[in-house]
Amino acid sequence: MTLRIDVVTIFPDYLAPLDLSLIGKARRDGLLDVHVHDLRDWTHDRHRTVDDTPYGGGAGMVMRPEPWGEALDEICASEPGRTPHLIVPGPGGDRFTQAVAERLATEEDWLVFLCGRYEGIDERVYEEYAARYPLSVLSLGDYVLNGGEVAVLAMTEAVARLVPGVIGNRESLVEESHTGGLLEYPVYTKPPVWREHAVPEILLSGDHGRIARWRHEQRLERTARRRPDLMRDYQQQQDGQGWDA
Repeated sequence: MTLRIDVVTIFPDYLAPLDLSLIGKARRDGLLDVHVHDLRDWTHDRHRTVDDTPYGGGAGMVMRPEPWGEALDEICASEPGRTPHLIVPGPGGDRFTQAVAERLATEEDWLVFLCGRYEGIDERVYEEYAARYPLSVLSLGDYVLNGGEVAVLAMTEAVARLVPGVIGNRESLVEESHTGGLLEYPVYTKPPVWREHAVPEILLSGDHGRIARWRHEQRLERTARRRPDLMRDYQQQQDGQGWDA
């Protein structure tokens, strides 16, 4: 079934890159069904208001629940028989990882992204819709963005590229960074020597067994050097399987 993706935002033009590159081609080929909605379409005042001051005081504004409720009610009811998975990007959520992207790509067929702004979305929206649909709050990392749109672009690309047919050569996905818990090995192309930097001789040997071993060693070395946290997790996983990588 085609993966459907809905994005609700007050800045729909921000999502224009979803028409570009492989994601745009996948949309045109019918592999992805992407809909971008303007939250302000579900407001009823002449100012198209989506925010108000927070109860209890404090700086900033909070997104009101009414437009979110109307938007989600309409969108989530638009395909009877299908259940959407609601995703709210935010720094207070669970980490968005390659494993999460793979799970969303393989286990879900409809994702609805809620792009918060200002100080966030009224908490009652989470309570209401978590009781009705799967709802996840996901974070790209330990930093704060102005809104959810940038995160949606990143998450959509990470998920959509795993949908069969979006990437022409599926083998290119096998040893990418974070696949299997390790970073990707270094890659080279022509010419064999550039500014006195030579391609590692083993890659020119034609011995595919030695090349595979070298690449795995490079993944281990690079992960240990750049991301020791990932290396610890990888070693624990291997120890749990009864052998040491």
